[in-house]
Amino acid sequence: MNTARRYRFVYKPLVFALALAPAVYLTLGAFGLAGVDLGADPVREILHRCGKTALQLLLLTLLVTPLREISGWRDLIRLRRMLGLFAFFYALLHFTTYAWLDQGLDLHAIGEDILKRPYITIGLAALLLLVPLAVTSTDRMMRRLGRRWTQLHRLAYLITLLGVWHFWWQVKKDIREPLVYALIFAALMAWRLRGRFSPARARGRSAGPAP
Repeated sequence: MNTARRYRFVYKPLVFALALAPAVYLTLGAFGLAGVDLGADPVREILHRCGKTALQLLLLTLLVTPLREISGWRDLIRLRRMLGLFAFFYALLHFTTYAWLDQGLDLHAIGEDILKRPYITIGLAALLLLVPLAVTSTDRMMRRLGRRWTQLHRLAYLITLLGVWHFWWQVKKDIREPLVYALIFAALMAWRLRGRFSPARARGRSAGPAP
């Protein structure tokens, strides 16, 4: 089996199943199936799990490039789009759970929450910024936008930062878990900046374009 077929029939289905597993688990728990128990406050559990899964997938999406560079496994990039779309899916599910199950689609209450609670404002901003990335995730849009596509999708770093910030501000006392996410994000940013300002790249810029 060649690399393309291996990714199509093995790796992609496996990543799809793993990314979908939290949603399946929460669905079973919501309907009380398969013995899954979401605790005394299932809405809160669904809300938190969807939010954390979205953030974890965003971090995994950013992790693809460093892993590819370290391992030399260039085809790893083929999984990044799926991870990003699942991150959007869980972020949207996170907000839908909040707006529908927690607030009962009360637009006035939702509006007040967004204005009064900064962590909700930041979370909503991250979700809105994810929309154009999800819309332009197709090969057709990539070809159509060209270099602008790359510039647009660099928003993933800002979105992840907002996601970590949203989680940090939401936590009342114990910040250990959001701190872990913050440290992972900081390490990913350090890796990106290391590559951006590496001596080899700096020499390339100073040398100018090749004749």
